[in-house]
Amino acid sequence: MHQQSRQDYVSINFAGQGSVGYNNNKQWRRQSCWRKWKQLSRLQRSLILFIFILLFICGIASYPTVTEHLRGLTDVEQDTDSNSLLRPIIPPVPIKQVRLPLPEQPSQRKLSKKRGPPILQNRFQKKVNTSDTVGKDKATEDEGVISWRGAVIDTDQGTEDTKDGENKEDSPVKQEAISLKESDASWLEAVREAFRHAWKGYKDFAWGHDELRPISKSYSEWFGLGLTLIDALDTMWILDLKEEFEEAKAWVATELTFNKNVDVNLFESTIRILGGLLSTYHLTGDTLFLDKAKDIGSRLMPAFNTPSKIPFSDVNIGKGTAHSPRWTSDSTVAEVTSIQLEFRELSRLTQEPQYEAVVAEVMKQVHKLDGKLDGLVPMFINTNNGQFTHQGIYTLGARADSYYEYLLKQWIQGGKKENQFLEDYLQAIEGVKKNLLQKSSPNGLTFVGEISHGQFSSKMDHLVCFLPGTLALGAHSGLPADHMDLAKQLMETCYQMYVQMETGLSPEIVHFNVHHGSTQDIDVKLADRHNLLRPETVESLFYLYRFTKDHKYRDWGWQILQNFNKYTKVSSGGYTSINNVRDPDYPSPRDKMESFFLGETLKYLYLLFSDDPNLISLDHYVFNTEAHPLPIWPSIA
Repeated sequence: MHQQSRQDYVSINFAGQGSVGYNNNKQWRRQSCWRKWKQLSRLQRSLILFIFILLFICGIASYPTVTEHLRGLTDVEQDTDSNSLLRPIIPPVPIKQVRLPLPEQPSQRKLSKKRGPPILQNRFQKKVNTSDTVGKDKATEDEGVISWRGAVIDTDQGTEDTKDGENKEDSPVKQEAISLKESDASWLEAVREAFRHAWKGYKDFAWGHDELRPISKSYSEWFGLGLTLIDALDTMWILDLKEEFEEAKAWVATELTFNKNVDVNLFESTIRILGGLLSTYHLTGDTLFLDKAKDIGSRLMPAFNTPSKIPFSDVNIGKGTAHSPRWTSDSTVAEVTSIQLEFRELSRLTQEPQYEAVVAEVMKQVHKLDGKLDGLVPMFINTNNGQFTHQGIYTLGARADSYYEYLLKQWIQGGKKENQFLEDYLQAIEGVKKNLLQKSSPNGLTFVGEISHGQFSSKMDHLVCFLPGTLALGAHSGLPADHMDLAKQLMETCYQMYVQMETGLSPEIVHFNVHHGSTQDIDVKLADRHNLLRPETVESLFYLYRFTKDHKYRDWGWQILQNFNKYTKVSSGGYTSINNVRDPDYPSPRDKMESFFLGETLKYLYLLFSDDPNLISLDHYVFNTEAHPLPIWPSIA
């Protein structure tokens, strides 16, 4: 039989080619390789697959080692060529806390403008932008390190001993401690630089006047008494700014006079001028400041010449006359009950009892008045009859705030012997817990609201952020431990008032959402979006850090300082309050630097960043409500 030709074989190799020529296209090569693979025995194919799998596993296992080695080589080259601070070695111990980066050196200052404010509620939940880093390290999540211009790692194991035979100078814990000290020094210097910049604007454009207007390079007058200069005296001494202090002292000695036909506010002139002069006297021992304090103190006394002994709000220090505001015969409760520390100290120094007597009479009358709500006081008091007015409104914000602060601080100032102050303070804190304390939705932030004629309002002033520090001070002084717990909760809330704003700066007033289903905890009305460079939050951060040593409070303070520099610093000198903390592109400067920015805000930031507990020891000094430290009276056996 004729054998049939193998057309099928030819058709497989040359189908569709149109010729018998060799075709080297990719499809043909794939078919050829597959044919060769199929021609191998099963054992050969299994062996080849096993080898490939083994090589793949080995490659994965060795990849981190190789990349880490390459990264280490790159870091060494970068550190060798850079003038930046060396990054600390990560210690082989559990990381409990992360500190913010070191501030940039002078050669890196321009980079700081690229830093945006934190927006999310928890900055450690936010992916950190590392585009501005010096070393460009990428920290791993399990290490708990955030790399941002060189991270500083903080652990509680920083004081552990090194192993036997280990070189202590080379130990990671030792290098970490060195880095923390470098961070502290850098942060302190950053505050000093901020003060110098603010002082430059004041000196250039507002010298001897009350307040700087940094945008217009001019000044504004309130009392015409060099308010910013006097308010900043003890700050310069504490920050060791000797040259600036001597300039200011010379002005006080030669230019400052209170023999002027001018109306001043009793409260503001007491806490800023009298308090500032007394504090500077205690810190320096220079009687120039005590003599000036006696002068202004005696000129303020006519304010107490009222039928009720509740002082007028305004006094003419040149004529020796006093009066209420034109629109009312009332004084605010906070103002008449927050002048006691200063007048009491003036009596102690001068041995003239009339100063302490007039302010003690005010506290005696307020103590026995009706109209309180579980120790909470209304906002106004009448100078004619000595009774509370506008009753039914209770707040820890404006017009009432420092009443509560001075209850505790008078008790501390007097050596913890005047128990009436302590009883009123403890009753008021219980009143806050009962009537004003609530939690927001959805994240449960503890906040202090207000009561208006029986109705609760979720409104909270930034001024209320003095309370965490005051509660912490009370707990440190032996009051119930739950005061410290509440202080920590409120401190977190005050921090969130900053971090949830687009500029990272708090508005003057916020409203908290309390209804279930809310998508955000904080609302800010258009009229409340201004920031006046206020100190209350950094004040409380200082107290919380002093008593707990929890470095997160420093980190929060550092963020706030950075955002002040970013959004309020004026290039020609000075800092300005702003109108809109929700608009980082144009926060709308108000062209005013309040005296308390130098007297309080920068002072508390410096003390927050200092690790020296003897720098204004809280066992020896009590701060007045303008951050001027006055001595705690020595016990008399």
